[in-house]
Amino acid sequence: MASRQPYTDSDTADEAVRATCDDATICKRFASSKGYWSDPYIQYFVRSVGERKAPEINRGYYARVRGVNHLVDAFLRKTECDCQIVNLGAGLDTTFWRLKEENLMPRKYFEVDFPMIVARKIHNIKTKPPLSKPLIETHSTDSLLLDAHSLDSDRYCLVGADLREISSLDENLKKFQLNPELPTLFMSECVLVYMTPQHSSNLLHWAADSFHTAMYINYEQVNMMDRFGQVMIENLQRRQCNLAGVDTCRSLELQKERFLKAGWEHADALDMMTVYSVLPQEDLARIERLEFLDEKELLQQLLQHYSICWAAKDKLKLGLSQVAF
Repeated sequence: MASRQPYTDSDTADEAVRATCDDATICKRFASSKGYWSDPYIQYFVRSVGERKAPEINRGYYARVRGVNHLVDAFLRKTECDCQIVNLGAGLDTTFWRLKEENLMPRKYFEVDFPMIVARKIHNIKTKPPLSKPLIETHSTDSLLLDAHSLDSDRYCLVGADLREISSLDENLKKFQLNPELPTLFMSECVLVYMTPQHSSNLLHWAADSFHTAMYINYEQVNMMDRFGQVMIENLQRRQCNLAGVDTCRSLELQKERFLKAGWEHADALDMMTVYSVLPQEDLARIERLEFLDEKELLQQLLQHYSICWAAKDKLKLGLSQVAF
């Protein structure tokens, strides 16, 4: 019998990164329970609403969810849903179920994460009919392909893989019918920042080299070299969570540059304060009435330290470079 490998620093770091998946899901569950946006599916991944989150955290997650959804939906409109989506480091995200409910389904929706997180998500899907029913409704045969670390149906696929191991990732996704000829949207939220710049560069190169018509949406930290950014880094380090890719998060320019250097033709980036200010004003007014915000400067500081960057290459000339806020 093979002896158990000793527990290493990289295992501890990976465990800390996996824990951020729960943090994000708990925060999204709380904000949606307060009425910032509607997500009827997130309750099946997190049992309780949990302790109260500060209003600036809730507004930050509102900007994140609304901003990412805006770009996802714009891509689906440009491609008329004749496309596929690959959510990298998807965690317990519920986008697939939202798209099914809103009749905005791509041809196939893929999710990739650490095998341990994927196993948890598979368990949730298997045991919660509101999650499994949309999969079954979009599947043509009686049985889904299912094992400990993957689930595959006609329109949804969940794969356990390490994003740092590109050849294995590529092999896994092709096994489940990822089609390089189809317009493809990649998305990642607070994922690349936990990878070394070399590992994230390899991933972005692979996506750009393998798909001729594609878009990438990346949400993560930015402006991390000032005092506020340093405090964010120190808080995460106290939880053994090392931002291995923080050097790429120094500015919006560097965020765009990483995509252009990896072979993407077009890249844009905005900090989340800018995104927040251009979201539909009527809905902003609604959510700003939900809770009193004492420290507006704190919200501004927080949102200035997160960004959305989106990049495109467009052989099919679908107008992907025109997608914007």
